[in-house]
Formats: sequence, C-alpha cells, structure tokens
Amino acid sequence: MSALLQAVVTGVLIGGLYAMIGVGLSMIFGIMKLTNLAHSDIMVMSAFFTVITTRQFIANPILALLVTIIIMIPIGILIQKFLINRVIDQGTNAPLLVMFGLSVAIQNGLQIVFGSGAHGIDTDLLRLNLISTPIIVSAQYVINFIVALVVIGGLALFMNRTPIGRAIRASSSNIKAAELMGVNTKRMYIYAMCLTMIVTSIAGMILSSTFVLFHYSGSQYLIIAFGVVVIGGMGSIFGTFIGGIIMGLAQLIGAYIFGNIYQLHSGFVALLIVLAVRPQGLFSKAVRK
Repeated sequence: MSALLQAVVTGVLIGGLYAMIGVGLSMIFGIMKLTNLAHSDIMVMSAFFTVITTRQFIANPILALLVTIIIMIPIGILIQKFLINRVIDQGTNAPLLVMFGLSVAIQNGLQIVFGSGAHGIDTDLLRLNLISTPIIVSAQYVINFIVALVVIGGLALFMNRTPIGRAIRASSSNIKAAELMGVNTKRMYIYAMCLTMIVTSIAGMILSSTFVLFHYSGSQYLIIAFGVVVIGGMGSIFGTFIGGIIMGLAQLIGAYIFGNIYQLHSGFVALLIVLAVRPQGLFSKAVRK
C-alpha cells in the first residue's frame, strides 16, 4: 500500500512539472491556433541559458532565471515578428513547417554552442526529502508543483483580469471582431509570445533542476507536452494543469502496476482513453472564427 501511495503522491507532484512543460504550447495554440513544434526546444534553450549563467556568472538560480527571461523575450519577439506573423495568415501548413525548421535549427545550434554533453542545475533540493517515511517526498518535486500552481494561476488571472490579457483572448476568440474593436491582433500575438517565453523559461529552470538535459531533449519533452495539452484540451490553461496531473498519475501508477519499463506507455494509454471518451480534451476551448 505504501508503494501505491508513493506512486500517487509522486505522480501528482511530477504532474505539476508536466503542466509547466505543456502550458506554453497550450497558450500558443489557444491564441494563434498554431502547433508550435519548436516549443520544447525553446524551453531547453532557455534551460541551457540558465544553467550556463549559474555556472559562469550568477550562482543564484533565481537571478540567473531573470537574466534568461531578459534574453528570451527579445528572441520570442523576433520569432513572432519575423517568422510566425509572416506566415500565420497562409493556412496551417506554412506555420507548421516554419516551426519544424526552427526546432531543427535550435537543436543543431545548441549542439554547436553547448556541445553534446548533459546540462543541469545542481541543487541540494533534489537530494532533500521533506518526508522520508512511510513515503519519500522530494523537496524539488514539491517546489516544482508549487511553482506550477503559482505560475499557471497567475497566468490565468493575467489573461482574465488585465486589459492586455483580455485583448489577447479577444484576438484568439474572433480575429475580425477584435480588429473591428481596434485590437491589433498581430501585436497581441507578440505580447502572447513574450508571455509564453517567460513561462517557458521558468519551466526550463525547474526542469533543468530536476533532470539533466541534452541538446536533443526537446523532442522527448515535446511528446509529453502534447500529451498533457491534448488531455486537458488545446488552449485551456486550467486544463493543461489537470492534464499534467493525469499524465503524471498515469505514468507512476502504470509503473507501479506493470513495471518501470511501461511508465511512458501508461501515460499515453491514459491519453488514448481520454481521447476515446472526449476527443476535444477535458477542458477544450471554442474554436476561433
């Protein structure tokens, strides 16, 4: 029974990390109806920036994260203004191909600049247990979950309570109506990308504090991000959080029942079950007109 309880608790906590991995992907799809294939590679790139900053310049990970955010926001603006905005009106295929090309470019760029080795932030939190009996509760996993709660909750409040957030939501709901009301939708897309870069940088920091990352790790985490977002419903911030918990629980309980080798498979079995019952996801948003 304690082993099952361990799987449940760890699954819920790691689900918070999964939600952070997926929320940026969900935001971009919900706002622009764009499947960002480069999302996880951008996250890994931000994580590498944070890791190198902590090693070479600033030992404090929080200050290093602020430096990374300052770097990532202009990168996001350039990606949105000169890549996405130029093709977003040309149907779904052109933006998809652009983001695929960006994904390949980022992976190769990371290998050239940072090498093929593993990178991560070494903290004592991963070795510190808040509870050691009857189950083990890692301090790092608890912090990851709390960060996910705060970030996703703050993101939801921003989108619903601020003028910019409401303008972004208007742009995602109905482009023509938003533009008739004087909203510059292309500018709102840039604001949304900046917001996504902030969230993705935070996700990259906590991910690199929990696991080691390679230049190609984006492909691995993109699969998890897709699973989380599809379960929760494409475009739903709250749904992404619930989807992350469901994915984490499915993986850990599956590993408890069938063995660790089936952990990843169990998560995607849960995805298939959700799709069979509710193909649009648990908390899907209305399609933009």
